[in-house]
Amino acid sequence: MRLLATKQLSGAFKARLLSHQFSLVEQTFIEIIPIKNPNVNTICDNVIFTSQNAVKIVLSIPRILKMIKDKTIYCVGEKTALLLSKNGQKVTKMTQNSSELAHFLSKNYTNEAFSYFCGKLRTPDLEEILPQNNNNTIEAVELYETQLKGKRVKGHFDGVLFFSPSGVRGYALDNNFENTHSFCIGPSTAKEVALHTPNFTVAKTPTESQLLLSIKNHNIPHEE
Repeated sequence: MRLLATKQLSGAFKARLLSHQFSLVEQTFIEIIPIKNPNVNTICDNVIFTSQNAVKIVLSIPRILKMIKDKTIYCVGEKTALLLSKNGQKVTKMTQNSSELAHFLSKNYTNEAFSYFCGKLRTPDLEEILPQNNNNTIEAVELYETQLKGKRVKGHFDGVLFFSPSGVRGYALDNNFENTHSFCIGPSTAKEVALHTPNFTVAKTPTESQLLLSIKNHNIPHEE
């Protein structure tokens, strides 16, 4: 089974794919561009991260890093949580996607303000759901732009691995979805893929292990 990963994979995940005798090509279709001198003067007592990109940028700016010290941190994704923890930041709550986090915060907090470190291109779940109940507010702190990078890939792939809606958009600039199966890390990515093809599978939870499982299950021959 020949696979195309639409981003550079971690060494561990790449090794796991190759151990199952999958052929693999990695090609990035987006570029993360940090915003120079982001306008961050004050932040709320509650801080939200939904991506590793935002965490990496905060860690690279001592002024902002100092500001989040002793704040209550919430995040989306196991890798985001791990990156925060490795750098001395305690995560109070981690969920698998933005919608889940938004509903959790909306249900469990009242009259709270949240600073949301994010990119200019993002899913609207947190900003739409969180303010609906209990007089909570959320302020987006934009740290980076996501630039699509179209590139025509050569050859046939049995499956394409997608990790974000923007990755899908970048791939779609110069490639089609015919005669291949798309494997999606999560529901927001799958929603974007569904605009192009009905042939896709969504990982049960947005983790590399579940994505691998969805690929393995799809690759099992079925009796006719």
